[in-house]
Amino acid sequence: MASSSSQTQPFEIFSSVRFDTDLPDVACRFAQCYPTPHHSPYYLLAYHLDRLIAAARHFQMKKALDWLQQDLESFEQFLDASIPNRSKPWRLRIVVDNNGDCTVEVNPTAAIDPMGLLIPTLHTDPTVPVWKVYVDTQSTTPSGFTTHKTTARDAYTAARLRAGIKSPAETSEVLVVNPKNEVMEGSITTPYFQREHMWITPPLSSGGNAGTTRRYALSRGFCVEQVISRDELVDGELCWLSNGVRGFMQGQVVLT
Repeated sequence: MASSSSQTQPFEIFSSVRFDTDLPDVACRFAQCYPTPHHSPYYLLAYHLDRLIAAARHFQMKKALDWLQQDLESFEQFLDASIPNRSKPWRLRIVVDNNGDCTVEVNPTAAIDPMGLLIPTLHTDPTVPVWKVYVDTQSTTPSGFTTHKTTARDAYTAARLRAGIKSPAETSEVLVVNPKNEVMEGSITTPYFQREHMWITPPLSSGGNAGTTRRYALSRGFCVEQVISRDELVDGELCWLSNGVRGFMQGQVVLT
């Protein structure tokens, strides 16, 4: 049975971003492969603002769109007011409602090698845990709530529970698939698979999220878009996963 992503209850749009004071040094040293601004401690900041604007436009949230259409420097200054200690890394959840009110939820996040925030061609760390990557046993119907990040996430929560993932701290992920058996995305990450000596990621036409690290990987030529059938996945194959808080992580498909 396919689970639906339709939504009748109120919802907000959001984006989760990493604050890390180690990022600017790496971004400046590898400026050719990291988008501007290079001196910001907010990971892929411009992409997060663009993503929120796209969601507000899609859902016709005029007041939210009006607030979001500000310059990047002002947006960064707004976020700065929420950082309790600039010497530590933080996970920011930027939530905007239909009235244009924005709240920033700030939580501690684990310190990581900042090289892990760059595209994977620049780093491989054998000491970092490899994530277990499961495949959902049910399908999810694509909609605006899968293309854009919103608080309407019941389908993703259900997929994680079906895969036995009980905590966001687990180094485990589940791939969400559409009714055509195409991989859409991970429940909290964008996946990348190696096919014929190149890395591929699902196209947005499969129904997945237009994520910030996905945009980054595509813009820097790390991967190309290609439809990925769940039947093509191989038990034990290695892949990459990425999101706006943890950067890029290695994964391994678990089918059995």
